Amino acid sequence: MGEEKGKRRTTVSINGQSYVISGKADISHIEEVANFVDGKMKEMRKVNPYLDKTQLAVLTAVNICDDYLRLKKQQESIKKDGEK
Repeated sequence: MGEEKGKRRTTVSINGQSYVISGKADISHIEEVANFVDGKMKEMRKVNPYLDKTQLAVLTAVNICDDYLRLKKQQESIKKDGEK
């Protein structure tokens, strides 16, 4: 299996673990995403230091998704208000 054209690979650290991430985005964007996830995981770990790695990952994903969906709904609401 060959690598797709335009894909970039970089190694990032999330929660003390190294991951090789590949994508078409700029490496700086991939690193920004990884740093964001790592920061969210650190926040969750402070709230509950007894979470195992899987629980921490799932709760972090749920929190990030919650933030995303709230922002998406807010943006849709602003768009609807602008169309009136």
